[in-house]
Amino acid sequence: MTTKTAKGLTTALLLLATLSPALAEELTLEGKTIGITAIGTDHDWDLKAYQAQIAEIERLGGTAIALDAGRNDQTQVSQIQTLIAQKPDAIIEQLGNLDVLNPWLQKINDAGIPLFTVDTATPHAINNTTSNNYSIGAELALQMVADLGGKGNVLVFNGFYSVPVCKIRYDQMKYVLEAFPDVKIIEPELRDVIPNTIQSAYSNVTDMLTKYPNEGDIGAIWACWDVPMIGATQALQAAGRTDIRTYGVDGSPEFVEMVADPESPAGAVAAQQPSEIGKLAVQNVARHLAGQEVKPFTFAPAVLITKENAAETAADFLPK
Repeated sequence: MTTKTAKGLTTALLLLATLSPALAEELTLEGKTIGITAIGTDHDWDLKAYQAQIAEIERLGGTAIALDAGRNDQTQVSQIQTLIAQKPDAIIEQLGNLDVLNPWLQKINDAGIPLFTVDTATPHAINNTTSNNYSIGAELALQMVADLGGKGNVLVFNGFYSVPVCKIRYDQMKYVLEAFPDVKIIEPELRDVIPNTIQSAYSNVTDMLTKYPNEGDIGAIWACWDVPMIGATQALQAAGRTDIRTYGVDGSPEFVEMVADPESPAGAVAAQQPSEIGKLAVQNVARHLAGQEVKPFTFAPAVLITKENAAETAADFLPK
């Protein structure tokens, strides 16, 4: 083999290696109908994952029946019933209250319709596409402990423990804190809500700052997602309390911007890639329908954005 030929072969191999798995496998959903039910799309993460699923189904030649439950559990149950009746080739379920969902996810199985999920860990799904929430929960908690210097009191928002990803992140946070007995959670825990998430968190934190007025009474504020932390951070700024930092998950642009601001009390955010998650979920559907083996979970990487690394990491999660 000549040097020129070898270089050409190397170039070809490098080009092949850069092809996305979907292109390399020539995935298709031609002639297939895929149902989507999402608990809501009012949150940046949810909307991006939902839109990415629709776009990828259409890119692969399929038809999407996409339904948004508007943050209503019973509406999502009705959507699942509707989708079962329409007998699509597969259904993708995105987030929601697992206590409510599981009996209806079982009915999807009973109907013989392949079930895939986005951010919903359930034994009824062939595959759940998500971030590694075990890692996210632990890494965010460790960052919080480090910022506290291993000692301090934490306000925790824990209103959505029945949502699988929130349960995992909360449990991982509690597991980390077991190794740091001088970091304590203030009881009772706060409850984040939907709708009016930001306003409610702002009000709750303002009240807690009145109850705990001294520096050192509160060292950090944590939630399993970052929208409540927007309101919490705004409350800290309004009270001039830069001694307290906030921590959340998802990568909502408003909170990423706060973390990137050196003057803001926002401490860190585990930023996910919802568009990639939605796209990967659809590709897993296509693989399954093509007869390929699909593993029970697919992880899309997340990025821990902190005050220290925001200059290098935040830009990808802010509006272009």
